Amino acid sequence: MKTATRNPISSELSHTRTSFMVKLALMVAIIFVMAFSPLGYLRTPGLTITFLTVPVAVGAIILGPTAGAICGAAFGLTSVAMALTGGSAFSAALMQINPFGLLFTCLVPRILEGWICGLIFQLVKKFSKNGAFIVASLSCPLLNTLFFMSSLVLFFYNTEYIQGIVTKLGATNPLIFVILFVGVQGAIEAVACTILGSAVSRALAAAFRQ
Repeated sequence: MKTATRNPISSELSHTRTSFMVKLALMVAIIFVMAFSPLGYLRTPGLTITFLTVPVAVGAIILGPTAGAICGAAFGLTSVAMALTGGSAFSAALMQINPFGLLFTCLVPRILEGWICGLIFQLVKKFSKNGAFIVASLSCPLLNTLFFMSSLVLFFYNTEYIQGIVTKLGATNPLIFVILFVGVQGAIEAVACTILGSAVSRALAAAFRQ
């Protein structure tokens, strides 16, 4: 009677796939824990400063663009949950105005930021491995701000709610509104994600021997 011979290549692929799924699940879990605890957000009178771009960047760098997109989607889902539960007064107000616009603004920019962050890391890594960690970690919050604010302007700029904020800020056009609305908060997100994201992803890459 012949015994089945185990295919070493198939076994290795199965192990790699399982390892990927475990790491991805861990990153998504971290995003949800941060989102629903004081670790994920710093509340301000304007936009809420978020640190969720850090695990999104780490996931994109360590696991690749697809994982980055999934981590970004998890980030976006937490924003939707806050809009539905009143955890974010700003998002809740937008949900009342245009539910589709709010869903798009919460989800699509975050998915794109994670995906593109992973692509940027892979590209820059060809020229500078150490620099790739910094560039990719910086790109994540910048892309988040760019895509989120672009969607916000696209769907909500001409609404009475946003126009009230525009008037209060003294903005004369959408670009000035974005600059004044994001302001120091965007800079804080960028600095925090660049420092934390690059440090954590570099440490994990060394641990995983990537």
